[in-house]
Amino acid sequence: MSVDNSLSDLRKAIDELDSKLLTLFNQRANLAKDVATVKLREGEAVDFYRPDREALVLRQVKENNPGPLNGEDLARVYRELMSACLAVEKPLTIAFLGPEGTFTQEAALKHFGHAVSTLETSTIADIFHEVENGEAHYGVVPVENSTEGVISHTLDMFMASSLHICGEVALRIHHHLLSLSSSLSDVKVVYSHQQSLAQCRQWLTTHLPGVETIAVSSNAEAARLAQQEGAAAIAGEVASEVYELNKLASHIEDEQHNTTRFLVIGKQQVGPSGDDKTSMMISTKNIAGALQSVLAPFAYAGISLNKIESRPSRQAAWDYVFFVDIDGHKDDENVAAVLQELLPNVNLLKVLGSYPRAVI
Repeated sequence: MSVDNSLSDLRKAIDELDSKLLTLFNQRANLAKDVATVKLREGEAVDFYRPDREALVLRQVKENNPGPLNGEDLARVYRELMSACLAVEKPLTIAFLGPEGTFTQEAALKHFGHAVSTLETSTIADIFHEVENGEAHYGVVPVENSTEGVISHTLDMFMASSLHICGEVALRIHHHLLSLSSSLSDVKVVYSHQQSLAQCRQWLTTHLPGVETIAVSSNAEAARLAQQEGAAAIAGEVASEVYELNKLASHIEDEQHNTTRFLVIGKQQVGPSGDDKTSMMISTKNIAGALQSVLAPFAYAGISLNKIESRPSRQAAWDYVFFVDIDGHKDDENVAAVLQELLPNVNLLKVLGSYPRAVI
């Protein structure tokens, strides 16, 4: 349509498109219901949620997007559309590390969309237990931060758990100053987790010099305390929504590239999506060069290792387990061949999961 048209004509055209979108959205939801019917008939009730399929759709949206909408923004719109359609098929419950308003809950909603139910837990171990006992379909657990390093307790939980890694979420950690007040001058005390206070120290010194800061158990707890007169909290986007707080300042973190990686855990093994990662746990034999003999086959096969972390095995003193992330899916021909080659040379090889690389 020409930009020479009147404003009323342009608004009418938008209204017509919105009406068509509404029809198409509901047609998609009806197709989702039909998919559910077929899956139930064919005995696929467990796999209503398909991480590989959803990752492929989101990638195609970004790759085929002609603009002017940003590809990331459009993928997030599709994420919510797929979330709503999945809820028509089968509503999902996702366990997260509480309380309400944490970055873990934000990661869960980023990955699954807002049409899911979230189940608050007190510890990372509780997330695993809720998924294992069927109270939640999936769980979201933090595994590493770009500035703070690995979350050891999450890795340790995989040693005894039978759950699989079904996906990953990369969440840029943006801190906001939240309060019921409408002005910085009203703030007399700032609550937050000690790590968030440290990550915003420079901003606090510059903009709130002399204001008392108090470390609490979580940013969500800080947001709850910020409902008091004269109080503020450093917390994330979800906390501002849950506790209905004003944003006095946004993106106040000193390190702008601070990112936390989360893992999605569940009972499902995920098929190849075309751009995958595989995580595994390896215990080597106690002989010279054991670790080198484990890593070398990946290099020879041209498989990139993204990460390797060691943790005490808790089986014997000075005995360690290695957590390894590689590019590729366990069913890829080259990956499968290397895994088979490793078996005679290790005490333990446990594939924790193959899953799509984070898309948004």
